[in-house]
Amino acid sequence: MSTKLIETSLSLMVWLVIATSAIAQSDNPPVLDTEGHPLEPGRDYYITPAVTDIGGRATIVDNGTCPLFVGQENTFVEESFAVFFTPFAKEDDVVKVNRDFQVAFSAATLCLQGTGWTLGERDTESGRRLIVVGGVGSYFRISETQVKGVYNIGWCPIDVCPFCKFDCGIVGGLRENKKIFLALDGNVLPVVFERA
Repeated sequence: MSTKLIETSLSLMVWLVIATSAIAQSDNPPVLDTEGHPLEPGRDYYITPAVTDIGGRATIVDNGTCPLFVGQENTFVEESFAVFFTPFAKEDDVVKVNRDFQVAFSAATLCLQGTGWTLGERDTESGRRLIVVGGVGSYFRISETQVKGVYNIGWCPIDVCPFCKFDCGIVGGLRENKKIFLALDGNVLPVVFERA
């Protein structure tokens, strides 16, 4: 009898923790675009550096092989690709701060694969983890900075797996051979989101 009571109590406690966590996360504020509107799933946006002298918008970078890489244009005058977001939580009708989402370019590639952002391998020179284009994509999240409307993009999919331990990181730029790749584990790239 006491074993059954302990099992029931533990089950109830686990359910309560999960429910409380879900309610708390649903209260996260929306991520805002440069016009002050919440980011909408499926709508196209440009990811633009909040600081203008560190490169242009997010784009697909060809380094001579597949998969392609997520990176930045060198300047703001170059063509870039818009992205769209898909929240992990089905109840999220907008992209929210500190909630998991997938991001993909609104484009097609010659590599004949999806355009979702995926955490790739470590760069052999810098040791940083690169973001590549391919397949369905990994889950990322957006965090607020101290400046209103300016955000950081990170990889730490804790909504997907709340009990997993991740080597989380924030996205920043990595300059190599006159190209800018997006990678974790280094500098941080503060960004804003512009409607396409």
